[in-house]
Amino acid sequence: MGAIYLIRHGQASFGARDYDQLSATGEQQATVLGTSLRQRIARADRVLCGSMRRHRQTAEGALRAMGLEPRWEEDAGWNEYDHVAVLAAHQPRWADPSAMKAELAALPDARAVFQREFEKAIARWIGGLHNDDYPESWAGFCARIEHALLRLRERLTRSQTALVFTSGGPITAVVQQLLHLQDEKAFRLNWTLANAAITKLIYSERGLHLSSLNDHAHFEGVHPDLITYR
Repeated sequence: MGAIYLIRHGQASFGARDYDQLSATGEQQATVLGTSLRQRIARADRVLCGSMRRHRQTAEGALRAMGLEPRWEEDAGWNEYDHVAVLAAHQPRWADPSAMKAELAALPDARAVFQREFEKAIARWIGGLHNDDYPESWAGFCARIEHALLRLRERLTRSQTALVFTSGGPITAVVQQLLHLQDEKAFRLNWTLANAAITKLIYSERGLHLSSLNDHAHFEGVHPDLITYR
């Protein structure tokens, strides 16, 4: 029986000019993650990485901590959806991230306000009634992730192990596919995915199955301060 480990990237730089890079916390998360993987995985037959900077930085930090060369196959099929476009379709004035940052900075509960608006934006996106407003519809995004997973599965032989450094959205889409979840339930799950957490799939000639979801025990107890969700 083989295994595919879907790894969410470490904490990105929320509120910074460039979100697509790890924060200092994200870098620590990648190292702790890699140390844990070194103890759990005998070998990595394939390592895949989305093309986003936060994916690559997480992969580099984790692989070095595993004692492996920071090498991987890049597959943009594992990239996250365009959250800026999703937000802008809901709140056009937020098409400029700096304008959104300035507006939220003036509020005492900025994170809570952002979360509420983001949830509304996601609901609009997955609703499917405004697909022309987005560069990639929710259905198109799910199809992209399904194809990326299929490409990987076809390249794996019996009892191999693969690591995939990706984002919360793709992991959600995979879990939705395997568990046949409704769209809204899938995204409620998405909000609970921790940074640098592991979702494990197992495969054999009988199919592909979810083994574990959102495993971040490598932070609990020893590094509780490294448990983050955005």
